[in-house]
Amino acid sequence: MLAYLHIPYCDSKCHYCSFNSYVDKFDTRAAYMKALHQQLSFELERFDAKEGSIETLFIGGGTPSTVVPELYAPVFELLNPYLAKDAEITTEANPNSATKSWLKGMKDLGVNRVSFGVQSFDETKLRALNRAHTPQQAKEAIKTAKALGFEHLSLDLIYNYQGDSKSLLENDIAQAFELPIDHISAYELTIEDGTKFSATPEVRQENEHLAFFVADEIKKRGFSQYEISNFGTYESRHNKGYWELKNYIGAGAGAVGFLGNTRYYPQTGIEAYIEDPFSIREEPLSNDDLLTERLFLGMRSNRGIQKSLLSKKMLQKAQILCDAGKIHCDNNTLYNDNYFLSDELVLYLLE
Repeated sequence: MLAYLHIPYCDSKCHYCSFNSYVDKFDTRAAYMKALHQQLSFELERFDAKEGSIETLFIGGGTPSTVVPELYAPVFELLNPYLAKDAEITTEANPNSATKSWLKGMKDLGVNRVSFGVQSFDETKLRALNRAHTPQQAKEAIKTAKALGFEHLSLDLIYNYQGDSKSLLENDIAQAFELPIDHISAYELTIEDGTKFSATPEVRQENEHLAFFVADEIKKRGFSQYEISNFGTYESRHNKGYWELKNYIGAGAGAVGFLGNTRYYPQTGIEAYIEDPFSIREEPLSNDDLLTERLFLGMRSNRGIQKSLLSKKMLQKAQILCDAGKIHCDNNTLYNDNYFLSDELVLYLLE
């Protein structure tokens, strides 16, 4: 079992961000964390959590580093009996708010992995994305986290913003590898409805070659690509748990939970969530829904797809792909080496 906590506060709203986050409700943080604690208590019972049964915990957002460690302490006190002894405990953080004292406070609570929202080391690009940090702040935050003894460190990069070139992205990647990280998430810019960039969709470049370029530049420096957007000498166990469709608690405004064949959606508004953290919408998933998810997730990661999941017709199509060298197969599993073609491959199997 996995657990995810959503922290919906942000220093600034990035122009590409479609996540449930707010820049103007900081006075609700203490009440919000109490509501989060209440929902978690309920979810631990719903999921029939046992001692040591939570393999990974991920604190995302929003920006978790906008909430002081003291407000996280009761949540960790509640969760600690359920966390496995070797649990991967990750927090996201923005370089400008991940101060030394904040990082130390989170490490003292048990966090052993930090994922930094860097996006670029180019100042002009950071301003255009409405990021609240500078390249130097990013470097200092990651080095500070390493000095404090965090076991695993990751950073995010974004590509295919207008003006992105091979030289700019190569420089971003080179600077990333000068830092003590063991993981990179490289995301192609997408334009979502309701974001600032939705009014200017031309800011997204249509350059598929840059996706291959970014992946190759990261891999040639020694990181393995274990999913379409994720690379490292360390593979995030939380990420992999999602791709394996493990059950996961989703706590917080805008989080998502998953148990068996049902998704759970708490309210997204902060005030509404604080008032009633138990108002949770349920979405049952059919066997076809679950199969489709397993196919897409398996094809875009090194997990692959178990042949036992496939119908006779799908197996015949899979064999055609294997014979053509589009994927490779062993006795039990289908594997895809070109993650950027994953959607097309799955749609072929499903048609």
